[in-house]
Amino acid sequence: MKFKSVAEAFNYYRNFNLEDIEKRAAQIKGTIDNDPEADITTLNIEIEGLKQAKENIQDKEKDEEGQANQRGFNPITGMNFNQGQRVPEGDIFASAEYRSAFYKTMLGKKLTDLETKTFNKAMEIQGAEKRADAFNTTTNSAAVLPTTTLNEVIKKARTMGGLIAHCRNFNIPTNISVPIGTPSSKANWHTEGAAVETEKAETVKVSFAGYEIVKIFSISAAAKKMSIPAFEAYLTDELTNCVMECIADALVNGTGEAQGTGLLTGITWDETNSFTYAADGAPAYKDFTKMLGMLKRGYGAEAKFAMSNATLYNMVYGLVDAQKRPIFITDPKNESIGYILGKEVIVDDNIADGTIILGNFNYMGYNMPEGIMIEVSRESSFKSGLIDYRAMAIADTKPLVDEAFIKLSEAAA
Repeated sequence: MKFKSVAEAFNYYRNFNLEDIEKRAAQIKGTIDNDPEADITTLNIEIEGLKQAKENIQDKEKDEEGQANQRGFNPITGMNFNQGQRVPEGDIFASAEYRSAFYKTMLGKKLTDLETKTFNKAMEIQGAEKRADAFNTTTNSAAVLPTTTLNEVIKKARTMGGLIAHCRNFNIPTNISVPIGTPSSKANWHTEGAAVETEKAETVKVSFAGYEIVKIFSISAAAKKMSIPAFEAYLTDELTNCVMECIADALVNGTGEAQGTGLLTGITWDETNSFTYAADGAPAYKDFTKMLGMLKRGYGAEAKFAMSNATLYNMVYGLVDAQKRPIFITDPKNESIGYILGKEVIVDDNIADGTIILGNFNYMGYNMPEGIMIEVSRESSFKSGLIDYRAMAIADTKPLVDEAFIKLSEAAA
């Protein structure tokens, strides 16, 4: 049965019992999740009518303390029907209500009263915290990605492989210096009664700038028919493939000019931290032992080798030591690719072929202080029937401690 208004749906269901209302609500949830041709607008009208009928019954069934019965749920949002329409407290961007409101807004679906209040409150907080100031937004529809989705994007990026899975992730304001601890010297044996010199902890200060990452992607207007979980999965993949891959490349090759600073460009490489092997040749076993010998004390325990896939399998895979033992050992049991002289190997194809980095990648980092902002436009692709989404992030990358890295590369011809 189709209802033209919420009032009509309410009048129809007001005399139903709670069990029948919940049963119909579950049916609507199944239709929305599984039927791409479902009439979302009509079903939203019915669910609002169900909600009001539910509240009407519960108001009549107050307990001894005069509190309404809190059973029941909204099958679309996963929230209780009668929460008093209160905006969630705490981190509103991490709430289920904001997540539901965010995706409904992106899909052009109708919001419930509570979702509207939550979304408006989040936009107020966003403005109060100056989150939008860092982004060049053109409409008031730009919104911060829900915390749960952002965490999923970062988690997925760390499974892509490469340096981004091993570097330090920051979430600090831009242009603020923070101290980074470096390895300290060992303790000394003490003679009873003798004075002990105080050692000052060695730290380096690092500050991240704010550079803008922008990606525009379009999908069919039929996306309005998508369920929220399906759209969230699509958006997670899209953001991982564009925003996080941009950061992954900057970690290696970023110039520092209107973009992050990379490992290869941000460190001053000289004879103290780099050397070469013959042009048109390949690295030798002794080159790897030399790299380990050049790495300063304190960084070696968690040091790893990083190189491209072509470098690993064309230049390193077949190397042997003086006893004809291979220096690269595969690791079939763990998720890592393998080891060279006991150090884990990271494959990152953003590194130029022929270049090998040894270092402690806890001293390489990237910063995203405001998460990811999503903006939607239904006018820009009017003629093609597409909906445009613009993802924006403020980010920076840079080496934190130069002495934590050693480079081996091919000599110029």
